[in-house]
Amino acid sequence: MTNSVHTLSVPKTSSRTWRLPSLVKLMLRFARRKPLGAIGGVIVLALLVMATFADRIAPYPYAESIQGARMKPPSIQFWMGTDNLSRDIWSRVVYGARISVTVGFATVALATLMATAIGVSSAYVGGAYDIVVQRVVDAWMSFPALVVVLSLMAALGPGLHNLILALSILGAASASRVIRGAALTVIANPYVEAARAVGSGHLRIVLLYVLPNVMATIIILATIGLGTVILAESALSFLGFGIPPPYPSWGAMLSGSGRSFMYYAPWMALFPAVAISLAVFGFNMLGDALRDVLDPRLRGSGRSGSLL
Repeated sequence: MTNSVHTLSVPKTSSRTWRLPSLVKLMLRFARRKPLGAIGGVIVLALLVMATFADRIAPYPYAESIQGARMKPPSIQFWMGTDNLSRDIWSRVVYGARISVTVGFATVALATLMATAIGVSSAYVGGAYDIVVQRVVDAWMSFPALVVVLSLMAALGPGLHNLILALSILGAASASRVIRGAALTVIANPYVEAARAVGSGHLRIVLLYVLPNVMATIIILATIGLGTVILAESALSFLGFGIPPPYPSWGAMLSGSGRSFMYYAPWMALFPAVAISLAVFGFNMLGDALRDVLDPRLRGSGRSGSLL
């Protein structure tokens, strides 16, 4: 008589466990190592949402005068109060975010394009071309920034496109110096010499070897530059050289009725000023954190915060 042993088959459970997507894990690690940078990123994200969905977020059109609501203090109905023309300040701040984001990103994109072209070409070509370009950049940077941008705005006239062009020309010179320095470091590497030795064309070397290796520097400059551009746009609008009324620029809100009625209705100047401060703080903190993460010279040090 044979004894047969029967074994119960236990269903196999999958050894795979659910994991967070790599992008989410990277963001969480970034927030843990760079909390101020994460706070800046949240502020920037909120600013982008306000700019994108301003029509849905703002309860009133930015130029609409609400009957019987002149200079109302902050309340449940009017979160940030109203101004001397009975316009809802919260709605104007929301629409002002759209102007600031538009000017900021357009200016940084144009300035980065010009700075990259100047800096990389100057570093790669070298020789007399590099000397002439750098002397022109030095001469341009010797003028005070405020004098340069006011002169450009006086020559071009007020308006959104002229403001973007003036700020782009102003920022491209200093950024090109930084990009040129990063490009010189990349060009000195052996793999660039090897690419030249095998007969690679100049455009191929620049596009495949130089630009990808200076992209971290470009991203850092662009992120930090966004806060600077928003502050510059607000300053120019405050001086009357920015976006013309009735468009709700934060700087114009400060210089117009905000300054005139500061003692009687301080909320008219307070909330646009807070919006400017938060926007500049957010972009600066995010840019500083990205610099610490992406700059290879800081990796391996105690303050690098490298995510790799």
